[in-house]
Amino acid sequence: MKVILKADIKGVGRKDEVINASDGYARNYLFPKKLAVEANNENMSKLKAKNDSAAFKKETERQAALEISKKIEKISLKMVVKAGENGKIFGGVTSKEITDSLKKEYKIDVDKKKILLDETIKNLGSFVIDIKLFEGVIAKLKLNVVNE
Repeated sequence: MKVILKADIKGVGRKDEVINASDGYARNYLFPKKLAVEANNENMSKLKAKNDSAAFKKETERQAALEISKKIEKISLKMVVKAGENGKIFGGVTSKEITDSLKKEYKIDVDKKKILLDETIKNLGSFVIDIKLFEGVIAKLKLNVVNE
């Protein structure tokens, strides 16, 4: 019997997946526990509509990420920090500070977790920082760290 899973079931399948289950397993376990519904025409059309909606939403988010990526590529962000004589920064430039500067100066809101920094920046100079905006969309931000 073909069924549509309503939840992830270990060893069986993932949510919204259509699987072949034995009649007894479907009727005695999956249906009573509301883990699956029968894959009839009505339920299949609902699943298709749900998948189409999710795909449209994902594509819309991807297009928005591409637009933000184009804006970020043009930016050369300047951070003014206090530093010692040898070019070492007191403290460091973190992804949170980069996010705050982008929001304050350019009105671009990026989550600090999306900024790919291996470690905080502790030296003066120019850096190119990757920002993962969406699956497969990575923007490169030019960052200049200068002394006061």
